[in-house]
Amino acid sequence: MAKQHSSLFMGQSKLIPFLFLLPAALVILFVIVYPLFYEFKISFQDVTISNLISGKYPWVFFDNYITIFTDKLFWTTLLRTIVWTVVNVFFQLILGLNLAIMLNRKLPGKSFIRVLLILPWAIPQYIVALTWKGMFNYEYGVINLLLKHSFGSDAMIPWLSDPHIAFIACIITNVWLGIPFMMMISLGGLQSIPKELYEAAEVDGVNEWKKFRNITLPLLRPVLTPAVILGTLWTFNMINIIYIITSGAALEESQILVTLVYKQAFEYFRYGYAAALSVIIFFILLVFSGVFTKYQKLED
Repeated sequence: MAKQHSSLFMGQSKLIPFLFLLPAALVILFVIVYPLFYEFKISFQDVTISNLISGKYPWVFFDNYITIFTDKLFWTTLLRTIVWTVVNVFFQLILGLNLAIMLNRKLPGKSFIRVLLILPWAIPQYIVALTWKGMFNYEYGVINLLLKHSFGSDAMIPWLSDPHIAFIACIITNVWLGIPFMMMISLGGLQSIPKELYEAAEVDGVNEWKKFRNITLPLLRPVLTPAVILGTLWTFNMINIIYIITSGAALEESQILVTLVYKQAFEYFRYGYAAALSVIIFFILLVFSGVFTKYQKLED
């Protein structure tokens, strides 16, 4: 009898960890797994505003994907999205790392400077976008007013009326927004590097550049790898900045893939087509994350 109670208790104790995990598993199931499965499903169907209420969606199989891959707009937007992502992440990483190196040294008022530099990350994205949009205003924006005061009225730039320049304005805004994240991640990594390594390098007469290349960068790689992946995922799917500054990405020359998905779904009501675009974006980011992580492991 005692053995039966003991075995029953052991069986119940093994179930306890799974009971604690059950709420999180249910959230993942209904918030991530089911929407992803549903998106895959309707990407093979013709879902439009006309048949949305009826709930009867005809199967078109790969027609949505064929339409996307044969559309020149998709390829030009994909190229623009890659440029957008690479430029943003590059400057966010470089500027964030340099600021982290500055904050890792003895600096008067360092705590105040750190708080000041973190502020862009604490401000909601749509507030940031609206603020920068006002600063880019041709007549009344502070940027053009400074250019006019310094170099004359000919130096004023049509930031918002020219789609190519508007795209550059979006990059400037998003770089400013993403620097604090890279800075804080880099600063945490820098503070974990033993100072004895730098002291030993100084004894050997190693200059600052070699210390950075041979000590700082290799030891920061485990920290920077997930930061770059996260920065890439966020930037690739950054809709707020592009959509607000360019007034809904009305012109093709200033939109990226995620704004194209939004327009196809909520302006043209082509939900199946938009779902297929979303699936393509998902696989692009999945392949990038896998390849980048594997490359970093090989480098290590």
